[in-house]
Amino acid sequence: MDIVVKGRKTEVPERFRKHVAEKLNLEKIQKLDGKVISLDVEVSKEPNPRQADRCDRVEITLRSRGPVIRAEAAASDPYAALDLAAEKLGARLRKQHDKRYSRRGTARISAAEVPNHVPGVATLNGNGAADEQEQGSVPTKKVGSLEVQGDGPLVVREKTHVAAPMSLDQALYEMELVGHDFYLFVDSETKEPSVVYRRHAYDYGVIHLSTDTMVAQTPSPDAGGALGG
Repeated sequence: MDIVVKGRKTEVPERFRKHVAEKLNLEKIQKLDGKVISLDVEVSKEPNPRQADRCDRVEITLRSRGPVIRAEAAASDPYAALDLAAEKLGARLRKQHDKRYSRRGTARISAAEVPNHVPGVATLNGNGAADEQEQGSVPTKKVGSLEVQGDGPLVVREKTHVAAPMSLDQALYEMELVGHDFYLFVDSETKEPSVVYRRHAYDYGVIHLSTDTMVAQTPSPDAGGALGG
């Protein structure tokens, strides 16, 4: 397995690529996760001079047969950002490794590992969902920071996923692995779409959606819910 280093709107010098290979020790990573498929490092630069102390951002994405693990950090230079992101990645890898071995001997498996055990189940990506389908050939143009397909309406990276049901505990765990502030999943008990999100420090919230025919007939301006509170 190789480490793929790429720049987004910036050039990546060879010296930095060598530093990435030294910093992300593949042998050590594979000891924590022996099913690693790929390891990508993306470097980007913020041109805003007001953010000089956080102008360089590094995002590391590790894909394996289990959940995708992602870590990112920003600093005043790419080397410092890489160090911070690598520390986060290592902590999340150890967390996943410890949880995997604490469950050894039981019949429980994570939702992301279901395709490895059940034939015919959709292959999952790092968000616990099936790989998104290829978009059609409708022309897309940029309007400010938004994307417009054809003549409209405005579409902001619209995606449809097929998700394996999981428990609230598993959803919280996988949200922490990808380092996001929210995680959309299908509740294994209710079979309804739900969202877990981070509120304050280690305080979490959860929103459950249920179908109501009366609400569907008389849509409300507040329908859909908002992450807050």
